Amino acid sequence: MNKILFDFFPIVLFFITYKNYDLYVATAVVIAATFVQVSYTWFRHKKVETMQWVTLGLMVTMGGATLYLQDEQFIKWKLTIIEWLFGGVLLGSHFIGKKTIIEKMMDANMELPNKIWSILNFVWALFFISVGCINIYVMFNYNTEDWVNFKTFGVPAMMAVFILLQVGFMYKYMPDPEPESEE
Repeated sequence: MNKILFDFFPIVLFFITYKNYDLYVATAVVIAATFVQVSYTWFRHKKVETMQWVTLGLMVTMGGATLYLQDEQFIKWKLTIIEWLFGGVLLGSHFIGKKTIIEKMMDANMELPNKIWSILNFVWALFFISVGCINIYVMFNYNTEDWVNFKTFGVPAMMAVFILLQVGFMYKYMPDPEPESEE
């Protein structure tokens, strides 16, 4: 639970700052919060996941462009770029290596047939690519406040529903636990 709260820390600060100030102040705050998040991870664990580095790099680049050029489109595009990167990496893992990324991440915790791992990986890739496309639709068809609400509440809600659907899908393919023998 702490990891989830820690992961959402920059988003929560972004939302609160946006509601109290504007998108540009919120962008500066989310850049700083993401930097603090990555720095804390580095000092605590002496390691930072690749996607955290990518997120920080995109946040600094796209957020910095938003602030420097005073154009909110850059920060709005960051979500699509991240989602498409996730989707692209997942799709690429079908062709590189012996296991897909989803299988590498989860196979220590559960056993599923290879075909199911492949399906899960592909569906997750499509999910991320779809979220990126939906973000483009929202950013061009709704105002900034609606986009901020979508980013803050809509994307996590879609993720939660998607995860629940995945759990239901995986459950029917998981092997039955071995009954404990009484000795």
